Amino acid sequence: MRVVVDRVSKTYTDRSGRSIDALRDVAFTVEAEEFVALLGPSGCGKSTLLNIIAGLLAPTGGGVWFDGDRTGTGDAMLSAMVFQEFALFPWRTAQKNVEFGLEEAGVPAAERATRARRYIELTGLAGFETRYPHQLSGGMRQRVGIARALAVEPAVLLMDEPFSALDAQTRQLMQEELLGIWDRTRKTILYVTHNIQEAVYMADRVVVLSRRPGQVLAEVPIELDRPRTEHMAGEPAFIEAADHIWSLIKAQARAAIAE
Repeated sequence: MRVVVDRVSKTYTDRSGRSIDALRDVAFTVEAEEFVALLGPSGCGKSTLLNIIAGLLAPTGGGVWFDGDRTGTGDAMLSAMVFQEFALFPWRTAQKNVEFGLEEAGVPAAERATRARRYIELTGLAGFETRYPHQLSGGMRQRVGIARALAVEPAVLLMDEPFSALDAQTRQLMQEELLGIWDRTRKTILYVTHNIQEAVYMADRVVVLSRRPGQVLAEVPIELDRPRTEHMAGEPAFIEAADHIWSLIKAQARAAIAE
């Protein structure tokens, strides 16, 4: 499934009645089965754009189009979101959290349980089905969030800085696990991050946004083989891509901080 972001703009009105442009004429395409990272300085509108793509916010101008055939069962969704916060229901077990979207879609109980177990196994949570969120580590809680998103079999997986709350070691492991899941499922993924190294390590292409109002500064292809390994961080292609992206947003980031 392709995602076409067609000249999307978003304007807010603050409490004083002043108009604030968050996004202006943002346009790019995420190809089917592609892993694209969306990166920019703080306040550039990355999360706003992701929410527009997810249908949680309406754009002021432009639109988002999904192009291609859906796969999966009849209740499969166009997109699903994995949030920065774990966003789990504390009174539900891991299994029941994963089943939540399927419940909302009206999937019968037996099928819900079967599908949830399949994605629990895919995300390395087998044996933890009956644990509650407070009994799981941060990395495991985020795996539950990923399994919940995958269980509704979305054509497109949207991820809003999903590992930013994790410690460095857990974050690295979760990056590797997500790439393994992507390799097995070949979902179209749009991944928001503020971390240049993470974007280069994981993505096929990085879309770089300017400071507010967010506009596309560049689309940077990542010329690294797959599967990715942590040792690639020392390869010239990795260093060149990271340096190029930093050169694009360094002044933007300084201006955003000053603002």
